[in-house]
Amino acid sequence: MAVLPIHRASVGGRSGRHGKEKIILLLIFICFTVVCFGALFFVPDFRDRLSVSSPGNPVQAFVNLHPQQQIGAPAQHVVKRDEEAIGNAEDGNNKPATRNLDWGAGTTRKEHQGATNSQTEKPTPAVVTLAPTPAPTKKLPPPAPPANPVDPEITMKRNTILQMAKHAWKGYEQYAWGQNELKPMSRVGHSASIFGASAMGATIVDSLDTLYIMGLKDEYKKARDWVANHLDFNKGSQVSVFEITIRFVGGLLSAYALTKDEIFKVKAIEIGRKLLPAFNTASGLSFAQVNLGTGAGRNWNWASGGCSILAEVGTMHLEFAYLTEISGDPVFLQKVEKVRDIVQQTDRPDGLYYNYINPNSKSWCTRHVSMGALGDSFYEYLLKSYIQSNGTDKRARKMYDEAMLAFEPLIITSSGDHLMFVAEKRDRTVQNKMDHLACFCAGMFALGVKGAPDNLKEKYEKWSKGIVNTCHESYDRTASKIGPESFYFDSRDATASNPKQRYYILRPEVIEGYFYMWRLTKDPKYRQWGWEAAQAIEKNCRVEDGYSGIRDVNSVPVQHDDVQQSFFIAETLKYLYLLFSDDDVIPLDKWVLNTEAHPLPVLRKIPT
Repeated sequence: MAVLPIHRASVGGRSGRHGKEKIILLLIFICFTVVCFGALFFVPDFRDRLSVSSPGNPVQAFVNLHPQQQIGAPAQHVVKRDEEAIGNAEDGNNKPATRNLDWGAGTTRKEHQGATNSQTEKPTPAVVTLAPTPAPTKKLPPPAPPANPVDPEITMKRNTILQMAKHAWKGYEQYAWGQNELKPMSRVGHSASIFGASAMGATIVDSLDTLYIMGLKDEYKKARDWVANHLDFNKGSQVSVFEITIRFVGGLLSAYALTKDEIFKVKAIEIGRKLLPAFNTASGLSFAQVNLGTGAGRNWNWASGGCSILAEVGTMHLEFAYLTEISGDPVFLQKVEKVRDIVQQTDRPDGLYYNYINPNSKSWCTRHVSMGALGDSFYEYLLKSYIQSNGTDKRARKMYDEAMLAFEPLIITSSGDHLMFVAEKRDRTVQNKMDHLACFCAGMFALGVKGAPDNLKEKYEKWSKGIVNTCHESYDRTASKIGPESFYFDSRDATASNPKQRYYILRPEVIEGYFYMWRLTKDPKYRQWGWEAAQAIEKNCRVEDGYSGIRDVNSVPVQHDDVQQSFFIAETLKYLYLLFSDDDVIPLDKWVLNTEAHPLPVLRKIPT
């Protein structure tokens, strides 16, 4: 109470204060000063925050960054990851990888693994610990488009292929939905005899994995729903066993392998069982055709007096092996293994497999040999069965290598332009002719280098490069820059002297060769050649409502055939898209593509 009068008196002037009071006031003032300002020098954290030269100061660190890096300043921290926990989370989904997930624009996968922790271990440098990404509780909705390649020019080219696929699909969807194929100029559906008399949505089933891989979500969903609700194999139609296997069984199995959607598995097994009666022959070799309603089988009337075709009986192994894998039913693999037994045991004086074989007597019907039509995919499936089995199907590999050695006399370099090609042989006559179909073998030879005997590795490398170059020449030497159905090596190499063989029906085999050669050699010319082919197709085959084959590749402007084949989206555009994608989009150590370009997973071992 006595203090207040003293305080008030002090306001009036200095002359009235006593000395004692002045000393007390001075002590109070000194204590106050020490308490208020001492913290600035004795509290370490506060002191550091005021120090502009502190290396741990986030403001100063931001200011010292290069101006172009300032927005990304947090990325300068040393990131510490819980590697084991993240590894466990990533291992939660062990399906074959088809692509890198899109982690957001401007970020890498590592930068996106978790959120930063506010604690730091040391002021210099600042360290943050990222919480590991937890394992997903449910599968993300498919499909997710692959990340763009680093090179913007390659991204532009891949996006062009994507737009071509959307254009082809739009025409089919608008004018031929549920039909097998599209007549884009007539704006109606189309069906070849291989599909029988029924509309089975061949383009839909054949395109499923392409739509998924390209990330075309709306198109994929509509296709998936059609398969679930409308795909019906209870038809009384006589269909091609070979074509239904590679397009329908292959397409459904690929869609299942990519998505794990059970509807594709169910449908694949269903149609697989519908094809089994085709093997009810005296030998076990399959018929060329089967009636999906009655199970009755028969061969083509035109096929060398009703014989079975090598490429047809030998091109079911990949699909049927995977059917056994996912169904647990050994019957599928047993059927195709028996076919392989018969073909392997048939007498081959010159080591060659001939194109026609009798399903009853198990003897060859003719002495015609070809790497193109009638023979092609038999050899392809020997090698790819070995790849599908992760190298455990030694018999398939041995049969393949022995067959290629037998073919060596038919792999010829022309005398004119010194172009390498695979000739055909009828009896003892060698024909200097090669089909567009045979251009697939450039990729096959390249794939075959890995795991080959030492005496064949260099041959396979040489053959793959020589054949793919010749097939490129068959395109480059035409007016349209698109190759013909067949080409010869006579007066002018790699050209179609017969006008009836100058047509192009949107085939993929030349581009298929470019894809494999790019993946396995990384020579940029293969991407360039693929881009030239894509531009030629866009210029000459695109019509208002899709894409059409052309009647004469040497006649410009072109005349269209008004058919958009189902394999155009399934194969030609898929190979082009993969050609301009990174290697982690359908990596070849995890997937093997069937002869219709449908990816099937490499299995740890072939089921028995």
